[in-house]
Amino acid sequence: MLARMREDIQAIFERDPAARSIGEVIFSYPGLHALWWHRVAHWCWTNRLKWIGRFVSHLSRWLTGIEIHPGAVIGRRFFIDHGFGVTIGETTVIGDDCTIYQGVTLGGTSWNPGKRHPTLEDDVIVGAGAKVLGPFTVGTGARIGSNAVVVKEVPPGCTAVGVPAKLVKCKDGTPEDRRQETADRIGFSMYGVSQDMPDPVARGIDAMLDHIDSLERRQDELEALAKRMSEQMGERQTDEV
Repeated sequence: MLARMREDIQAIFERDPAARSIGEVIFSYPGLHALWWHRVAHWCWTNRLKWIGRFVSHLSRWLTGIEIHPGAVIGRRFFIDHGFGVTIGETTVIGDDCTIYQGVTLGGTSWNPGKRHPTLEDDVIVGAGAKVLGPFTVGTGARIGSNAVVVKEVPPGCTAVGVPAKLVKCKDGTPEDRRQETADRIGFSMYGVSQDMPDPVARGIDAMLDHIDSLERRQDELEALAKRMSEQMGERQTDEV
């Protein structure tokens, strides 16, 4: 237990440059207090002391402004920065080394029993005010932008922003990511596309960028084919000589 508590304190020093001393962290970080209270509540919840677990959780909410259901599963080195207004639902699962900021909701979209809340894999960061709603997975190393509303899976290593959230940066090359790369390459500013722009215009711009991306891919394929044919012809001429 003491080793886990030291881990929690060290995680704060690593992720918050405002932390100056161990005493300050222990007595002045509500996110740390909420995490420690949650471990007590979760132990009660998993040992058939559910009423006590809920009461401890309620007490923690009253003292810290952070609501974590005692049924939530939280990994190691979890850091809630600032923390006020954070809500974490019953079937939420959070991996190791995750960080969330104030106003975050890890909630559900259904009243049906069973898995209703998200799963955050390792090293996920959720920005201030973001809402992650539903029983899907946010992959390892993903980033959720401030005030985003995420209602579907986020692949590992991707960044999701907006309402509803869209992937704007992803290691596996999503269509949105390729559009941004194409726009940057031809000097077109994507800041011209906004939530207030009429849908036909936005769709037209997306179609244009998709078409440019398709043409460039076909050009790359043709150049590769021409190079192979040239190499084959060179080899044949060498054999004839």
